[in-house]
Amino acid sequence: MEHAIADLGVQVEKKRDDLDEFFDEFINSKPIFNDKSVLQSNYNPDKIQHREDYIKDIAKILAPALRKERPSNLFIYGKTGTGKTTCINHVLNKISNIAHTREIPLEVISINCKLKKVADTEYRIILEILKQLGREMPSTGISTNELYKELYDAIEQKKRTVLLVLDEIDSLIKKAGDEILYNLTRINPELKQAEISIVGITNDLTVMDTVDARVKSSLNEEELVFLPYNAVQIQDILGDRAIMAFHSEVLDEEVIPRCSAYAAREHGDARRALELLRFAGEIAEREGSDKVLPGHIDTADKKTERNRIIDVIKSQPKQFQLVNYAIIKTSMKEKHNLVTSKKTQIIEPTTTGAVYDYYNKVAKELGIVTLSLRRISDIIIELEVLGLINFKIVSKGRYGRTRFISVGLPKTLYKEVLDILREDLSIS
Repeated sequence: MEHAIADLGVQVEKKRDDLDEFFDEFINSKPIFNDKSVLQSNYNPDKIQHREDYIKDIAKILAPALRKERPSNLFIYGKTGTGKTTCINHVLNKISNIAHTREIPLEVISINCKLKKVADTEYRIILEILKQLGREMPSTGISTNELYKELYDAIEQKKRTVLLVLDEIDSLIKKAGDEILYNLTRINPELKQAEISIVGITNDLTVMDTVDARVKSSLNEEELVFLPYNAVQIQDILGDRAIMAFHSEVLDEEVIPRCSAYAAREHGDARRALELLRFAGEIAEREGSDKVLPGHIDTADKKTERNRIIDVIKSQPKQFQLVNYAIIKTSMKEKHNLVTSKKTQIIEPTTTGAVYDYYNKVAKELGIVTLSLRRISDIIIELEVLGLINFKIVSKGRYGRTRFISVGLPKTLYKEVLDILREDLSIS
């Protein structure tokens, strides 16, 4: 028994020695990264490439705040990774610095509406606005009307313009409804010394289709739509960041072109490209390589495929999610085994007609505005571009053509994706 314990102690000591040796080698090895943070999504670059026109447009719309005038409400649309939040943060940082230097009364409040326990109800988001205005309130025990009175007093306290930035505003509308937007815009006529403007950021191009007409009228917003980056633009962005992120001569010359090609394939998502490049560098370090090679990009892409699918599903606009849900549900069939009398679930191609019927049924149950068949067909094409589905058009002779749609997800992800869609769409 004593010998066994002694042997175990030697094994444990050896494992410790091996681990110590590994960490020593890691610390003493030449690092690949110089500054990894520049490849992360929360990094705000001094120079934003290929978004100069958007930045100028945002600046022109918000500039009146520097004259103590209320700017128009602004809604910024665009798919994930198109630079929306980066551009608005860049402009607002410039405006805030100028306002501070010239003592112009201006307040910028930024809220990410996807954060739970911050923006999932009207009550909580008003609390968060009050908090950023410097007024702490108890999280319970006060009516919403009283909170709005506190908000009115907090804004009116001194003469100033308040720019309220609501990132992922579609999540707020989905969780808390559109009444909050109406209430926030209706504060202005009552204010005597201050004014408030709303800047909404969303990847849901159809979000305003679900908003009440009186809310739209009250907002009367200006709109900017960010287009996706192309492969050349993403390559420029990667090249610029890579100079700061990596030590010299550690990137193979094919790495950035391959990384940008992967990202362009996925609808011009620059954020995805930067994350892929960062992950490839981490894989190279783990392997003990002194260079990042094209193979590391391939490995990073495969390893992040699941995360990519989940991220795409979660970031989709509500209408896209509902169409995706209808495709999966109408593809799932039960097959009855005559020998065992058991039912098994199988996945078969579905059709646009079946998807549209199911989509209409669920949309009406959820109180979501239904889109036309033509728009649903456009969404199906976009889902195919994203790699979430596959389809082929089969000729039926004089009966026309039928589009057969197949789910493009790995079977292991079906349940997880359905659960995500049910939660986001509030399907019980």
